[in-house]
Amino acid sequence: MTYDSYAEDKTMPAVCYALYLLAFVTGITGVVGVILAYAQQGTAGTVMRSHYTFLIRTFWIGLAWMVLAGVVLAVGIPLSFILIGIPLLILAKLMFVVGAVWYAVRCILGLVYLNRGEAYPRPYAVLA
Repeated sequence: MTYDSYAEDKTMPAVCYALYLLAFVTGITGVVGVILAYAQQGTAGTVMRSHYTFLIRTFWIGLAWMVLAGVVLAVGIPLSFILIGIPLLILAKLMFVVGAVWYAVRCILGLVYLNRGEAYPRPYAVLA
């Protein structure tokens, strides 16, 4: 751990991670978290900037995945009346669950690295 990681304030990234996790309950605090991440990214040091980059990518990739799952669900609902949409409903549910687990794991891993005072090692990676 370098001296720079001690000098950087870890409070705002921690708040963003907490807002992301709180979105499981409220559904909207993730938006506040990504706005804070965008606002703080420009003034952050290199260690915290990696966390903000990771947070921003987590939000947008997660949102895109949930929209895709919603589209599959929207197509599956009317088709389920004639039974051919039932596999689409199952697929949509699976997509929502996988997306939620992916999102939670990324937030928890980010908090672990933040707590250690380390930069996130691969902020541009899609899989953790």
